[in-house]
Amino acid sequence: MSSALVYNGLAHTVMMASPQQLGVFALGFTLAEGIARSASEVYGIEVVERHDGIEVRIELASRAFANLKERRRQLAGRTGCGLCGVEQLAEVHRPIAPLPFGQSLTIAALDAALTALPAAQKLSRLTTGACHAAAWVLADGTLAAVSEDVGRHVALDKLIGYRALEGWSNGAALITTSRASFEMVQKAAQVGIEILLAVSAPTQMAVKMSNDLGMTLVGFARPGRANIYTHAGRIHCD
Repeated sequence: MSSALVYNGLAHTVMMASPQQLGVFALGFTLAEGIARSASEVYGIEVVERHDGIEVRIELASRAFANLKERRRQLAGRTGCGLCGVEQLAEVHRPIAPLPFGQSLTIAALDAALTALPAAQKLSRLTTGACHAAAWVLADGTLAAVSEDVGRHVALDKLIGYRALEGWSNGAALITTSRASFEMVQKAAQVGIEILLAVSAPTQMAVKMSNDLGMTLVGFARPGRANIYTHAGRIHCD
């Protein structure tokens, strides 16, 4: 379903998203894209159904709105390549501060999280596997939250929004059931996530960006096996 994100009355982008948790999605998108620095700069979110889709109206603090207008670009939504809608090469790599080294995960916890993930993907089961999931993993391997959507970017945005609402600044890692593309790395790094586990492959640009930002990137993650591409020191045996 088409969902238009409107900031302080200014139409910004139209995304294809499942109709569940659109307020959470809007918050996550706002944080993951660097439009707002924290949830405290989002004063309100209203979801309005229209005959041609859904409009999500976000009220931003004046600083965040000024930032949005300065760097605003028209997007038709992310696609498989992740670059559609970007007008200049400089917009591909937003300036993001290097990540600290505060999160870690044991191999046992990684395996526990990956083992528990399929049963937690309720929407995927209802749609015969047509949805992606993003999950937030605690240090003991517990899945604190799982968000799902047909679009992998939207699933991640929903998780980031839910994580912000719950105040989970700590924890261990993010799991995505998709491949790890550069924009998934960028979104995660923007909100301070240090470990990204992808069930599928990472792209070359994702590996380079993860290395530059100090993120631990894991691909082909399955119970009992995983490929660690960057900053392996956050994954340990005990």
